[in-house]
Amino acid sequence: MTIIALQVLSRNLSKHIVISGPQSRMHSMAFITAPDEEVAKKIARGLVTAKLAACVNIIPKITSVYYWDGKINEDSEVLMMVKTRTSVVPVLTEYVKKHHPYEVCEVISTQILQGNQPYLDWILKSVPEKGVDEL
Repeated sequence: MTIIALQVLSRNLSKHIVISGPQSRMHSMAFITAPDEEVAKKIARGLVTAKLAACVNIIPKITSVYYWDGKINEDSEVLMMVKTRTSVVPVLTEYVKKHHPYEVCEVISTQILQGNQPYLDWILKSVPEKGVDEL
């Protein structure tokens, strides 16, 4: 590919990919485990209905190995991958804690630093700013 073609390709891609900057800190992914698909679907529907998540992917049949109550445990679980607005993660976490059957549920998140700009815009459009009092 010639240098000119690469420059044109780069210019066209820059319209659709966020490389960095303040807007890149506005999007997050949260990971939540659940004991089964029924619980995961209930939580996922609640998060989307409450506009705390734009999308929740439910990944079935994961195996979790962890230390709890003085012993190593191995359980079958499902994983929820939640796309949301970074500022909403604390409210999302409180929602999950209220609706999750585990004594200590997993809710961890990381910021989305790059992605398809129209998709990232959709996340922000789908998940408005919220306060804890709106839970």
